[in-house]
Amino acid sequence: MKITSVQTYHVEHRLPRAMGGATAFYRTRDTVLVKISTDEGLVGWGETAALAGARALIEEQLGPMLIGADPLEHRRLWRRLWGMNFGNGLAVGALDLALHDLRGKALQRSLADLYGGRLRDRVPAYASAVCYVEMVEPEKNYPEEALTLVERGFRALKMRIGGLPARRDLAAVAKVREAVGPNVRLMADGNGAYSLATAIEVGRELERLGLYWFEEPLPQPHYAGYEVLTATLDIAIAGGEVLDSRGAFHEVINRRAMDIVQPDISLCGGFAECLFVAEMARLWGILCVPHCYAGAILHAATLQLLSLLPDASWARTTETPMLELDVGENPFRDRLAYQPFQVREGLVEVPTGPGLGIDIDEDLIRHHEVH
Repeated sequence: MKITSVQTYHVEHRLPRAMGGATAFYRTRDTVLVKISTDEGLVGWGETAALAGARALIEEQLGPMLIGADPLEHRRLWRRLWGMNFGNGLAVGALDLALHDLRGKALQRSLADLYGGRLRDRVPAYASAVCYVEMVEPEKNYPEEALTLVERGFRALKMRIGGLPARRDLAAVAKVREAVGPNVRLMADGNGAYSLATAIEVGRELERLGLYWFEEPLPQPHYAGYEVLTATLDIAIAGGEVLDSRGAFHEVINRRAMDIVQPDISLCGGFAECLFVAEMARLWGILCVPHCYAGAILHAATLQLLSLLPDASWARTTETPMLELDVGENPFRDRLAYQPFQVREGLVEVPTGPGLGIDIDEDLIRHHEVH
């Protein structure tokens, strides 16, 4: 079997109302998809963010390098992809996912089976959804949306903060806690909005409200200053979604810059790289809860990964790694795959088919492709 083509697609969907986090509102949802085809008719799918020139790098350099190669020689191709581009984890991540999908289909095994078999068939999910909405007051919107998510079966959810003065954000968080009660796990994402002093102030109030983690509170590159925040606050500090390799994660893990690492399969170099990061973090007693805020391909891959990650300990009361399930309007999550992701009692089933375990609707891609 030989690779015959590598194609990329930038797809976009316009939202009826702008929404976002601390730093900006967005009016569209978009993603970059990668399709690797072979002379035997098998195809593999990958996904990455439309950032950092990843699509151009795939089309102009990395993709052509794969033409004529055997997709089952994964180790050889993995080294070639990393060696040529000096570490663009976004581009490598998309291609690595597509190669994994292709290899699984060729061998009739899921991604989890390729790595020794899953530890669980269902994964707990948290709703990554409660965002600022243009012209809507969060003090009203946040608790209403949170209650709706709990009614849908979620037992954990994450909200965005940092876009308003701290007192208003914290008032909205307090209303969410009051609305959902003490037994729903809550998290807050600061999207790099705070100075160190303000992050400490906000973090202490989040502790009082019983939040589980405080995500990405500081804007500094390489997570400078995070170890001070982590040592000062009792609430768990989470981050790492923008780190693009195991080397970058090793540096922040070695500093104990955070309590929870959040590698993104599509941004940090692919499936195996993310699994390596999770196991490395485990050596330091740091939890891994992967970042996942994109389309169906990344969600399927992240479910496969989470099925492989062990619980935090052997205790009956231990923590199981959670799926970040983006539940905002996004056709590339809901309709790109023919197999939808459904939450039942707070859990999502891991796909069991070969490769990623999903089949892609290429008509949807053609409808939303940006030309």
